[in-house]
Parts: sequence; C-alpha cells; structure tokens
Amino acid sequence: MAACISNSPTPIKSSLSKLQSLNGLFAIYKKQGPTSAEVLNNLKEVLLKEAGVRNPNPRKRRKQSLKMGHGGTLDSSACGVLVVGVGNGTKMLSTMLSGSKKYVAVAELGKATETLDASGSVVLEKDFEHITRLDIEEKLKAFTGDIMQVPPLYSALKKDGQRLSVLLKNGHKVEAKPARPVTVYNLTLQEFNSPLFTLAIECGGGFYVRSLVDDLGKALSSCAHVKELTRTKQGQFTLEEHALQEEQWTLEHILSSLQPCSESEQGVHGTDAPEVDACGTPSEQSPK
Repeated sequence: MAACISNSPTPIKSSLSKLQSLNGLFAIYKKQGPTSAEVLNNLKEVLLKEAGVRNPNPRKRRKQSLKMGHGGTLDSSACGVLVVGVGNGTKMLSTMLSGSKKYVAVAELGKATETLDASGSVVLEKDFEHITRLDIEEKLKAFTGDIMQVPPLYSALKKDGQRLSVLLKNGHKVEAKPARPVTVYNLTLQEFNSPLFTLAIECGGGFYVRSLVDDLGKALSSCAHVKELTRTKQGQFTLEEHALQEEQWTLEHILSSLQPCSESEQGVHGTDAPEVDACGTPSEQSPK
C-alpha cells in the first residue's frame, strides 16, 4: 500500500542545520524484515547523507546526529505505520503509546509456532476442519472490550534489562509475564478461506495481535498463528495518507507531512520517550 503523499513538493536544499531544527511527528512505512530500530537508523543515515554529512553513523550520539525516536515498535515480520519523533517531537511519542492503533492480520489455523507468528518454528499442529466462519465470529466477541491478555514470550518486554526474545534465543529459561488489562475497541473477521482468515483490529496500548490469534485458536479447539501483520493506523497517522515510503525519506517530504510541536509540548514532557514493545507498551530505555 503506497502512501498518498505528493511526489512533487517544492524543492528544498537540505542541510544539517535544517534537519536539526525539525521538531514534531511524522510517519514512515516500515517494510517486513528489519527491526524498527534498524529502520529508524536507516532513516537517519539517509537524511544525514542528504544533508552532506560524510560517513554518518546514526547509532552514535554525536552533535551531527539527529535527535529521533519511534513511538511503537513493530515486529521484524510486521509492516506498516511507524511514527517517528524528531527534535522535541521525541517528547510527544508517549502520546502514541496510549492512543488507538489499527492492524490487519492474516492468520493460519491448525499450526502454532514458538513465536506465535510465521517467523518461528511450528511446535503444534491440530485439526481445524471443524471451524466455520460463524465459529470465528462468535469467539471474537469474547476478545472485544476490556480483556486480560498474556504477552508473548518472544517480545520486546524485558527481564533484568534484556529483551525476553533475546534471552530465549540465547537458551535462557523465561517465564511468561502475568496477564494484564488491554482494550480492544473493534474486532472483525474480514475474510475466511480455511485455514487462512483475516482480522481487522483496533486496540489500545499494550495489545499483542499475536497473543490474540493464539488465544483465538485455542478457543476454537485448535491452534493458530499470525502469517502477516500490517499496522494501518497509529494515532492520527494512517498508512494510506501519511506513511512516507523509502523513496520519500527526504527533508522536503518530511517538512510537508510533519506535525509540529506546540510550545507546551516542547517544554513539559521531560526526556525522550522510551522505546516500546510490539504493540505500544513502554519497555526499558535502549539506544535508538
């Protein structure tokens, strides 16, 4: 899905000083594959090169580096809207955590994986032939509203300063985090072509689509995992109208889509917002 951003804004000569003067929020498109942190560093590198900085290293905090962060991590296998704060806009990122988000998820019945998505190894296979469209629609009702949800083991949540997903990959034993309250504003079944089905989800902060699909599979007396996940909206930023594609990662396109900070927003929110986990819950601060 391509972002509907004009491809012919008034040309603007980029410079480091102009980049460092930016303050606000904008959205980019994150493709499948790289982590959100890697995408952010790629964005920084592209902008610094455009500004004439030689051999930019976006991972180092130096004077020529951009002050930039993102407001809600997407899993490596997910794609869609990634909200970026630049300058004092990093202080506005906390508003992205509690606001609503929209996702489209394609899931597969009959197979459960260790990561609850297609990136993990299959750990269980169960019959799914008995499941109908009406069965799914009926079970979805129990996952709408204010519910309790257990986060996935493979996530950006941390234990002793390390991500649970990293601990698991290194062979450490990890216990599941306790169930916590989350909110689902809207949940609908868009398509059903067994074993695949597609969900449209609008949720609040801290919600994991992977956990929803895993829990739904169990409720249907089978199992399921997420095959594809796209974030279509975060806060006021939508995939169709606001998310800048990679070829639009330029100063002129950012200026045309930037939501600037107000004076109050520039001064009252404290330090940079922390990095967040897969669907918007704050995790411990880590380098961006």
